[in-house]
Formats: sequence, C-alpha cells, structure tokens
Amino acid sequence: MEKMAFLVKIEPGEDGYFVASCPSLPGCFSQGDTFDEAIENITEAIEAYTECLAQEQTGDDLSVRLVNVPSGLVIA
Repeated sequence: MEKMAFLVKIEPGEDGYFVASCPSLPGCFSQGDTFDEAIENITEAIEAYTECLAQEQTGDDLSVRLVNVPSGLVIA
C-alpha cells in the first residue's frame, strides 16, 4: 500500500482534550485525551476518510485523486 503524508493540526480543546484536524481533508476531525492519542485517532480518521474517497471513485471519475506533495515547511 502506498503511503501518503498529511499535515495535521493539534490544538488543546475544552476539558483537557486535544483536538486534531486535517486541513486538506474538509471535515476530518478527531480528538484524544493525550497528544499521542489525538495523533492515533486522527490517523485512523484520515485512513477512513481516504478509503471512503477511494470507494466513491469510479473508473471514469478523474476529479478526485490523492497526491503526496513535498513541502518546504519545516517544523521545529
């Protein structure tokens, strides 16, 4: 299976939770009690989201494709 990279955003939420989102996948959100749990949960959400996209595609549908684009962004 091909690996894809997605930028995720983790923010502190109410009640001590961590809220995770994937800006490139509209509506793809998750949360966790800890930072690591939020990462695990958003990873599962991204996997489910992209699986649904793949299932929705037909052989004639060329409008939806997932691509891995290199970024110059460096996170320190």
